[in-house]
Amino acid sequence: MEPGGRRGLASARGPASATRKPRQEPGAGAEARAPGVSAVRARRFLLCLYLVGFLDLFGVSMVVPLLSLHVKSLGASPTVAGIVGSSYGILQLFSSTLVGCWSDVVGRRSSLLVCILFSALGYLILGASTNVFLFVLARVPVGIFKHTLSISRALLSDLVAEKERPLVIGQFNAASGVGFILGPMVGGYLTELDGGFYLTAFICFSVFILNAGLVWLFPWRDAELTSTEKGLPVGKNPALWGKTDCEVQEAAAPCQSRASGKPARPPWVEVTSTLRDMKSLIFSEMWDIFMVRLLMAVAAMLYYSNFMVGLQERFGVRPRAAGYLISYSSALGALAGLALGPILRLYRHDGHAVLLHSSALTCVLLLLHAATHTVAVAVLCASLLAVSTAVGRTCITDLQLAAGGAQASGTVIGVGQSVTAVGRIVAPLLSGVAQEVSPCGPPSLGAVLALVAIFIMSVNRPRYGRGGRDKLKSE
Repeated sequence: MEPGGRRGLASARGPASATRKPRQEPGAGAEARAPGVSAVRARRFLLCLYLVGFLDLFGVSMVVPLLSLHVKSLGASPTVAGIVGSSYGILQLFSSTLVGCWSDVVGRRSSLLVCILFSALGYLILGASTNVFLFVLARVPVGIFKHTLSISRALLSDLVAEKERPLVIGQFNAASGVGFILGPMVGGYLTELDGGFYLTAFICFSVFILNAGLVWLFPWRDAELTSTEKGLPVGKNPALWGKTDCEVQEAAAPCQSRASGKPARPPWVEVTSTLRDMKSLIFSEMWDIFMVRLLMAVAAMLYYSNFMVGLQERFGVRPRAAGYLISYSSALGALAGLALGPILRLYRHDGHAVLLHSSALTCVLLLLHAATHTVAVAVLCASLLAVSTAVGRTCITDLQLAAGGAQASGTVIGVGQSVTAVGRIVAPLLSGVAQEVSPCGPPSLGAVLALVAIFIMSVNRPRYGRGGRDKLKSE
């Protein structure tokens, strides 16, 4: 726009003005250098987000493995401990979509800060829980506001181009996975000290406070400039950090409504309106994506929920060795996020094909794990399953964002988390029934569910072929 405008002014002023054209070269050189500066800014902000994901799962994974032991030490019966454990999933079921939609309305910066601070409050109360009531009370703010990773993924979707999104989300998952690998090791060491659980919970609280400080100090101006240079809507950029100045978002709908004399609607009205608009899209156009997500999530949970018990009953593997195998698998899952870029290039950035093939591999590996009689094959299955499930999770998130559109990425990811929460509620029940039949029952049932997901993806494959994403968005 600027060079064209200058040429118009030169022609209007005549030959004398035209002779000064060469003086535009320094400006052109600055514009040529702008992409490099933009890339540095984008990379800096992405690294900040990766650090937030790492610290989030590092703090959580220090405490979560110790929760069942702590609540039992407070005198809770196994039934009460199970109910308390399920309460987190139930809260997540209802809060994921609402918080995701709320982040679309008020902005990523405000929603991230609120979620991190309330989660920190929950872990602070947990560190002071000397009875079951305080323990349950501590899980309430965490169950409602522990959506840091979901909002971060929505923010990544705001910042990067659609072609780069699976790679960046995979790197974010890898950084978070490293935190999940290191956290249990630190938590296990601290637990052996006097008052170890309370010390671990307080350290987790401190990690979340540190995370909130990082979010507050983020270079949010770089995020705004990066999203503008990526070609995203102008009105979307202020939503990254909750700014509502009409001078900045001239093309945004809220300011247009103000310019036309319509009063701005309260945030809860905006949330309700967004959810109403998303309802038809989810149930008419995205039902297959969320069904596949639910089936594959339950299949993976069936496998991992009885992993240690199955290894002990079928192969006589000691719990310590099984724990090492879990850490090894988690490390492979983190590395799979870094390998997603070459995989997507191999598939020419066809995310649906990657998801279909990774789900097929998961199905085969679950069947092989259920049928094997040797530890070596079980270890091989565990290794490859860590890779296939990690790749599948990233691809299904990318398909959700592609089908749901850029304007409600937080809502779409929130709905996906609610679907996963349904899986957390259903999987233990199915796992218990399958375990009654056979120690091989949970992975076998998981393979059946994965096969159903593959069938759904195969039937709906034409909608996700070339141009399928554009078709979904236009609809």
